[in-house]
Amino acid sequence: MRTAAPPDAPSTRARLRAARGPLVVAGGAAVVALGLVLRDPHGQGSWGVCPLYALTGAYCAGCGGLRATHDLLVGDLAGAWSMNPLWVLVVPVLAALWARWLVRALRTGRPARAPSARVAIVATAVVLLYSVARNVPAWAGLLAP
Repeated sequence: MRTAAPPDAPSTRARLRAARGPLVVAGGAAVVALGLVLRDPHGQGSWGVCPLYALTGAYCAGCGGLRATHDLLVGDLAGAWSMNPLWVLVVPVLAALWARWLVRALRTGRPARAPSARVAIVATAVVLLYSVARNVPAWAGLLAP
């Protein structure tokens, strides 16, 4: 004998509809990852150059991110760290947030909420401070790609 789901439980259709967002993000990330594995960004001009670096000669928080991602995908943690330490620290956080997003969508059947303004402010501050820090000559050996 089957037991009926509680009346407030989301339907399977609602759960799958809510999980569409995280699954599309995962598919897009997989396509980008495949591209980065197939075309090594360490090669001169293989993926272009950072516009900020090209215009000013200053490193942004994302400089070295493609190379770091490639290195992570092929298992070179030290190489990834040398390209962009912030990105190496952020990747596991993003993976955990994505997993939480997927699990919540499958459990509740509702799409995710937007992050709070506080999260956006803290993330922006970290990116800006990191961008400034990696251009300080004394720290260039540690933070510059």
